[in-house]
Amino acid sequence: MARAAQVREMFGRIVPRYDVVNRLMTGGQDVGWRRVAAQAARPEGGVALDIATGTADLAFDLLRLGARRVVAADFCVPMLSAAQRKLPVSEPRGIQLMAADALALPYADATFDCVTSGFLLRNVVDLPLCLREMHRVLRPGGRAVSLDLTPIPAGPLAPLAGFYFHRVVPLLGRLVSGDGAAYRYLPSSLAGFPTADCLTDLFREVGFGQVTYRRFGFGAIAIHVATKNE
Repeated sequence: MARAAQVREMFGRIVPRYDVVNRLMTGGQDVGWRRVAAQAARPEGGVALDIATGTADLAFDLLRLGARRVVAADFCVPMLSAAQRKLPVSEPRGIQLMAADALALPYADATFDCVTSGFLLRNVVDLPLCLREMHRVLRPGGRAVSLDLTPIPAGPLAPLAGFYFHRVVPLLGRLVSGDGAAYRYLPSSLAGFPTADCLTDLFREVGFGQVTYRRFGFGAIAIHVATKNE
């Protein structure tokens, strides 16, 4: 679990400039990706769980799209503190912030109508366990939606993406947040991470039924949507 502790500490360090760096790294596209993920979850009228919520941007999108209640969970308490500061100006009613580990969610089976995560799966130490936990707390017929980086297939864009992730991203992170090490972690977190097709297979292996995905950001981002069988 040493890696989990390191990830928690690292995210705690970058909280003050986390949102700003995200916008700069993606040219603001991360806002749209989260909106697409929230729409894919179909939260209207339901109870939603957003895991690794960070500063809760995806949770707010779920609420705006009509979720009756959103539990915004993260194992990094400083991130939750930053999310808490957003609540007075972002419709505080309906969002509950919780400290929780994605590998041991403190919720009963079949609690939520949808489960979302933004940039979580690369960071967990046991990916199949994380997916099983998402499946466990989801009600039959509910949707799990994952937004994350994904390895780019070989092609003309792959070298450009590699240069951006390995050179530009750490530089931006160092200049804006003062923490180059944290943003050097970002490209390294893709090492050994399943391709979008392999991640689809993993969702199915833990019990999800229909699983689809769409790519964004020149192929570097994937949004997976998995439905729990009725």
